[in-house]
Amino acid sequence: MNKEQEKYFEDRAGTEDARYHIVPHGDEWAVKREGEEEPVCTTGSQDEAIDEAKKLAEETGTMVYIHNEHGRIEKQLEFNKDKKG
Repeated sequence: MNKEQEKYFEDRAGTEDARYHIVPHGDEWAVKREGEEEPVCTTGSQDEAIDEAKKLAEETGTMVYIHNEHGRIEKQLEFNKDKKG
């Protein structure tokens, strides 16, 4: 990550704009909020983690980043505060 990307994540961390990331976590999958070390939750499958992150992102109108088992972002989902879906 370059300095510009680091600044971008730092600026959102701890705010309602913080995004949720689905990441591998040992033998499980975790939902992590930007700027927080501890996961919001852990699940037994990536699909369960995605479902949890979607709920959280819909409530706050932010985004979900889905990482693969190697930690690379594969997909992003956006939940706009102005849209109810």
